[in-house]
Amino acid sequence: MRTSDILFEQLKRFEGLRNKAYRDAAGVLTIGYGHTGPDVRPGDVISDYWAEHLLKADLYDIEKQVETLGHWNQPQFDALVSFAYNIGFYKLKTSTLMKTIREGGSMRAIKQEFNKWVYAGGQRLKGLERRRAWEAKRFFEADEMEPMKVRDWSDFHKTE
Repeated sequence: MRTSDILFEQLKRFEGLRNKAYRDAAGVLTIGYGHTGPDVRPGDVISDYWAEHLLKADLYDIEKQVETLGHWNQPQFDALVSFAYNIGFYKLKTSTLMKTIREGGSMRAIKQEFNKWVYAGGQRLKGLERRRAWEAKRFFEADEMEPMKVRDWSDFHKTE
């Protein structure tokens, strides 16, 4: 499964583009659209093109990881990829959020679990509140492709 265009554009808004390496709210060295890792060094500068490339490469890895957690419709997948991109796959995998989802928790319980993850560097952040609200809403949206997946096309091929 792949990240939807909806999520890709939303992630760019959530993360914001920073062409020069900086420390995020948790003190992690970051560049582009939230890219972190050993390849990010103080003083690094990248182009807009390279920032988008790094986002796509990071998402590719997270997509594969999120797929290992279950079978998702597109909105659920997008919500979980966004969450994992922000906090890390291991934290998603071992979270009470994932446990609640796997146990078939109610919409209210799952939304509450998303909303617990609004802190960085010990502070509650408005940006994370907005992000978690979007992820929780997206998780429960109807899959735009679902009607296409279940549609019976047999009558289309009937001959009179």
